[in-house]
Amino acid sequence: MTNAIAILIVLAVLGLIVADHLWLQWQVPLAMARTLDGFIEYLSFWR
Repeated sequence: MTNAIAILIVLAVLGLIVADHLWLQWQVPLAMARTLDGFIEYLSFWR
């Protein structure tokens, strides 16, 4: 990965966070946390 691609990815992620803050009232991180929690529960079943 080149530096230009890494910077582009970082800017895209920061843009998503800013857009989420301005228009979605921080719902994306909450939805991702709930999905991750469900996935962890699924994995713990198979353990």
